[in-house]
Amino acid sequence: MVTGYSNYNVEVKNVKFIADDGRICPRTAIVTLYNEKGEEVGSELYGAIDINLIYETIREGKELNLDNFYIAEFSVSSYRRVNGIEKKELVKINGFSAKNAFFEAKICTDFTYSSFADGDVSFDGTHFAKGKVLFHGSVFGKGNVNFSNTLFRDGNIEFTGSLFGEGDFLFKNAIVRDGIKDFQDIQFGNGEVSFANTEFNSGELLFINTRFNSGRFNFKVTRITGGKVDFHYSVFGDCEIMFERTEFGNSRVDFRTVDFGSGRINFNRSVFGNGEVNFEGASCKTGKIQFKKAEMGSGPKNFNLMEMADTDISFERTEFGDGDVSFYESRFRTLSLKSCHLDHYFDLRLSKAGLLDISDTIVRDIIDLEPYDFPVEIKTLDLSGMRLLGKLYIDWRHNKCSAGIESQEGTSLRQKADQFRILKENFSGTGKYEDEDEAYIMFKRYEAKSWLTEQQEKGGVAKVVSYVPHGFQWLVFDKIGLYATSPGRVLFSVIIFWMFFGTVYFLIELAGLGKTVSSVGNPDHLSSFMQSFYHSAITFFTIGYGDVYPMGLSRIISGFEGFMGVFMMSYFTVAFVRKVLR
Repeated sequence: MVTGYSNYNVEVKNVKFIADDGRICPRTAIVTLYNEKGEEVGSELYGAIDINLIYETIREGKELNLDNFYIAEFSVSSYRRVNGIEKKELVKINGFSAKNAFFEAKICTDFTYSSFADGDVSFDGTHFAKGKVLFHGSVFGKGNVNFSNTLFRDGNIEFTGSLFGEGDFLFKNAIVRDGIKDFQDIQFGNGEVSFANTEFNSGELLFINTRFNSGRFNFKVTRITGGKVDFHYSVFGDCEIMFERTEFGNSRVDFRTVDFGSGRINFNRSVFGNGEVNFEGASCKTGKIQFKKAEMGSGPKNFNLMEMADTDISFERTEFGDGDVSFYESRFRTLSLKSCHLDHYFDLRLSKAGLLDISDTIVRDIIDLEPYDFPVEIKTLDLSGMRLLGKLYIDWRHNKCSAGIESQEGTSLRQKADQFRILKENFSGTGKYEDEDEAYIMFKRYEAKSWLTEQQEKGGVAKVVSYVPHGFQWLVFDKIGLYATSPGRVLFSVIIFWMFFGTVYFLIELAGLGKTVSSVGNPDHLSSFMQSFYHSAITFFTIGYGDVYPMGLSRIISGFEGFMGVFMMSYFTVAFVRKVLR
């Protein structure tokens, strides 16, 4: 039957209608469909059944089969009034089926507080052409409930407080026009709940405080043009949750304090419009949540206070659009923003995470990781391949940056070095010079380790020779002065070298291989030990008074010490000036 019609006309004739299964109805309803221009686009024949006959069937407890029938002004509330039944007392309906039926009512088609017996209940292919559709407080027994391929032209439907037994609830390929779609406070049984490929158009789509048990929740390829999509306080069991390729339009999307249970939650390629996206306080016991290649608009994105300490959540290649994104004080096992464009402020001050992966990202604004009023516990931080055009607000000590990068398992030494370089440049830009020095030291250390590893892999002579420059760099650049970041350490090393050479001169004299000689006698009565240290001082600091000079092997050592003195004092000057200028 055509679903894209704008208007229709019903004409009931006293012509016998025979259904495909042999059921006979004394009258036939001819439904003619028209487009916006008033042109006929189709027509259908239905059996026109008297509403009192339907009520009598219910009263007698017989099976109610309305397949291919036209039903006007159906109301369980009216049935309840006529039969003196309390307002909220359940009305039992046995063996119900209304496939390919056509309902219309001036105000509403009313199934409120109906009790459907065990067995399948089907509205497959049915048109609710006029009026609201109400299933408020209804109870469905064991079996499948099928609203697939239905059309709700009024757009206002209500299932509030309904209870479903074991079986599938299928709302696939349905079309619901603009209005309020109310699925609040429903209790679903174990089985699939599917709204796949349904068009909800605009209005409010409400699943507040709804309970979804074990099975599968399928919202795949569902389309919403605008309004509000509200799942907050809903609870899911151990089930797969599918929102893949769902189009939320410019709706306000609300998943606050939703309990996602355990399992896999899929928002891959879903499209969010310019409304707010809110997952604040959502929780998940274990499992995975994926937003890969999702698209978001200009509204704020709130992922604060999420409790998912044993859950992996991935936004790989997601387009976050305009608007700030916040994960403030949330807990995850892993959070991945790999290969995303982070063009606006991102609050990544997580309460706890085993891994924060922001590798291969392009950052054009601010990423905030710096603890303020609570500790940010991120065990592993992956920045590999990041293009940092904006700023990282991060603290070397409080964010445990070194441990966060070193604990990475899937990155090479070269990649770790590059991440420390990114932090070094970032700290320089934000004026955190002490942190810059720490990051620079780690960058140079991992760069040296990477070079040595690469030479080792070549084998042969290169493998053996590589230890010489690496050892020199390790001793002189790293251990002596921390790559010119610590003038105090260089000064301490100067003292160590002076004492070392003084001791060497004294031992050479004891061995008879050389000595230091005073050219002016010994007016201060220095012992050979003290004279060795005095000669070491005037040689190391290139003073050169000439009152003490070396002989024998001490001449060679003195030349080498003079070079080391010039080198170390230059090293100290560079480190000291670097500190002062910053």
